[in-house]
Amino acid sequence: MRFRSSGAALAFAAALLACAPVWAGPQSAVWVPKELNFVYRGFTTRYSCDGLQERMRRILLQLGARDDLKVMRFGCLSVNAPETTPGVRIIMHVLQPASATAAQTVAAQWKTVDLADRDPYKASLDCELIAQLDREVLPLFATRQVDFSAACPAYTAVVGGTRLKADVLVADSAPPATAAR
Repeated sequence: MRFRSSGAALAFAAALLACAPVWAGPQSAVWVPKELNFVYRGFTTRYSCDGLQERMRRILLQLGARDDLKVMRFGCLSVNAPETTPGVRIIMHVLQPASATAAQTVAAQWKTVDLADRDPYKASLDCELIAQLDREVLPLFATRQVDFSAACPAYTAVVGGTRLKADVLVADSAPPATAAR
């Protein structure tokens, strides 16, 4: 498209910026309660209940869950040994974009989170967990630009075949959990 004058080009550029998504900068959000019973089902990598509990807690905080979340293990038969199907019960608050009439909003911003470990071999070992997170956990969060790929053949680690990266809505500064309630 060609413009006859620079004034028309500037007007066009201004119109494009005006139509830019609201989420390009800071925005208002509200904390929303979420609950999930998550049972890990994998063949290649096994987690102990304590290991899954800690891994899920770190992932949920990385995705922007409020720091007063509860991650309680269940389905455990062994003490600190790999389980066939360990589970965690998750009770948390996550940010969702606020409506114009929402009360008690918090300042929020979009942050890019990469859940695949920087080490491609370690990420391949988490392949089944990352695939399950994409299906069951990520939809609980406000996300955009999700980049997911997982090649998880049973009992085989495919190096470089696992990726889960997304923009998630996170609080600008984490207020004390009691003040945000």
